[in-house]
Amino acid sequence: MNPSSPRLDTIPGVFSQLLSSTRRGARLGWLLAVTELRSWGVPTCVTERAEQIVAELTANAVLHGQVQGRDFRLGLSLSPAPRTLRIEVTDARRDRMPVLPQPADGETGRGLLVVAALANRWGVVPYPPSRKTVWAEAEIPPARAAPSGQPA
Repeated sequence: MNPSSPRLDTIPGVFSQLLSSTRRGARLGWLLAVTELRSWGVPTCVTERAEQIVAELTANAVLHGQVQGRDFRLGLSLSPAPRTLRIEVTDARRDRMPVLPQPADGETGRGLLVVAALANRWGVVPYPPSRKTVWAEAEIPPARAAPSGQPA
């Protein structure tokens, strides 16, 4: 780790952004998440999983959670104990709660299977008054100690 790099244990990682319910909004959410996670010093192994989770959840918000004139919200947060990254996407369609599809359901609808495979936990909760939040968590492994005699 370079001395000017942020340390994950010293950053109060919280990010929240309202985005347009369009493909461009979903792409912007992904780009913002990548930038934020890198600035927080989240390990690459977790960042790569989170990128895919954010891509799937924001795409689902645009495809299945869109209501004309209403945006979706992307939230990221770090929890220090246990060290966990939480990703939340809130959209405007509580009436369309996600269900984990079966692998043989067809050519589409596999985004939540990807989320389930990459996240340690995921779920969905109602968000008042008529929205829902789909969330996923990825555990952050402990930092490896540098071999003795070498800088950390």
